[in-house]
Amino acid sequence: MLSPNRGIDPAERTWTDEDFTPPEDGTADFNAGLTSLGFVRAAIRRSRRSWCAAAAAGFLIGLGVYVTSPPVYQAETTLLLTNGPEPQPGTAVQDDQTIAQSIPVAALALHKLGLHESVGSFLASYTATPVTDRILSITVNAPSSSDAVVRARALATAFLGYRAAQLEAQQNQLFSSLDRQIVQARQKVASIKGDMKSLLTKEPPSPARRAQLSNLQNQQDQAANALDQLVQSTGGTRASTQTLTTTQITGSQVLNPAALLAHSRLKHLILYSLAGLILGLVLGLGVVIIRAIISDRLRRRDDIAHALGAPVKLSVGAVRLSRWRPGRRGLEAAQDSDVQRIVMHLGAAVRPGSSRIAALAVVPVDDPQVAALSLASLAASCSQEGFHVILADLCPGSPAAKLLGATDPGIQQVHVNGRDLLVVIPDPDDVELAGPLHKLSRREKATDPLVAACTSADLLLTLAPLDPSVGGEHLATWAADAVAVITAGRSSWTKIHAVGEMARLAGTRLVSAVVVGADKTDDSLGVPYPSQDGQDAAAAGDGQDAAVAGDGQDAATAGRSRRRGAQDVYVTADRGPNGG
Repeated sequence: MLSPNRGIDPAERTWTDEDFTPPEDGTADFNAGLTSLGFVRAAIRRSRRSWCAAAAAGFLIGLGVYVTSPPVYQAETTLLLTNGPEPQPGTAVQDDQTIAQSIPVAALALHKLGLHESVGSFLASYTATPVTDRILSITVNAPSSSDAVVRARALATAFLGYRAAQLEAQQNQLFSSLDRQIVQARQKVASIKGDMKSLLTKEPPSPARRAQLSNLQNQQDQAANALDQLVQSTGGTRASTQTLTTTQITGSQVLNPAALLAHSRLKHLILYSLAGLILGLVLGLGVVIIRAIISDRLRRRDDIAHALGAPVKLSVGAVRLSRWRPGRRGLEAAQDSDVQRIVMHLGAAVRPGSSRIAALAVVPVDDPQVAALSLASLAASCSQEGFHVILADLCPGSPAAKLLGATDPGIQQVHVNGRDLLVVIPDPDDVELAGPLHKLSRREKATDPLVAACTSADLLLTLAPLDPSVGGEHLATWAADAVAVITAGRSSWTKIHAVGEMARLAGTRLVSAVVVGADKTDDSLGVPYPSQDGQDAAAAGDGQDAAVAGDGQDAATAGRSRRRGAQDVYVTADRGPNGG
């Protein structure tokens, strides 16, 4: 920082341009290493509020689902079934399972319950499961405990009744088939008797008739014997079938009456909430990781230095600023240790120009608040040390000027901590935003109030954002050197590179860059790759000579025509702001 004797304290300048040695290999891709485990961990740590909010939202959604659609109550009943002979053990109970989950059984149960629910939805509300070859379990879901028990009981009754009806129908079909066989056998005996009677009445006695009668008699005897055997076997079959059917019907009954299964509200509440929490957490982390991978925002110091073309000499953590404390009270936030480091770095970057006044521009690439606070704090600090300070705020909204208590366009004198300093706010209609340095260098008569103020001032600090739609040719008329302030993860490579190119085209030398909110896992040095012509990107041009060119050249043209190496732009520490 500037020393009280208006020189530059060499102890404060810990990293000069002479200390900077660009790497020899400039072919490395600035995207290299962006997607790594450390990068993902850093992205997750940065966005912990986002994924924590997603997890909390999932937790609340789980609670909401539990409240709006609580888990159903379940009742279970088990049936003991008696089955007849089966070709393979276990097939009969599977048939019973199919019958229990059939539409007729569901319709019969609905009719018994008197419900107007559709058969399909009622079928979906219960399941039948074989437990053993003779035991069938029916589990029913219902919105209330009493409904679950009633439905399970009705289903058991409907199933047993339907099954009994089916068994009786099968028995009746068998009996009908046996009766038809007996009738057919009797008709056959009667037919043979009719043939014999017709032969006796129509044919005269003869050997042929006797042979025919003998044959018919044999057929009659065989048919009569077959009929007797059929009647006997049918009787036995009817008796055994009836006994089996009766045994199956009476031997099939409810083994365990319908009872409510264990239902824990707390358990389901925890399950729903935990499921929502996990789902929200997974989705939140997924969004954070994908967003970090596909983002074109720069965070690593090397990437920022490569895009800007200037070294990153300082990186600090996130600076939390209050948006509800405007005006001079906002300077209290400058007590933050990170802000103080930025202020010290800006003070060390100030060097005298060819004219009497020393000048420095701070270029906020994205968020101007931290840059404004740091510059305003530096102006107040230098004013306390006895310097005559002018702060120019070219930023829309004038954040730095407002911190010092100035709000109106023009040149205003403000009183900060017992010291006076000048604040310059350009007129809103001023498109050129021209500064005083080019007039000072030409030794013109100080008719302009700003030029007149600069002739007696020691330090000119400028907050100067650069917009590609407007250009940055005016930057060299405010300062020969500039420091860019970049918030990690806020700006793309294109935007940062555009700011660096505009500063170089204007003829202003980018001394360094300050990264706010840098990742703790970033181990890169913040050193830019050398340009194709072999020159150091940080020393693309000597901005102070461009700003003070006295031969009438445009500041940007002078800066481009008088580029020198980084070793030529360093000013010795004993040279004060008067250029001595």
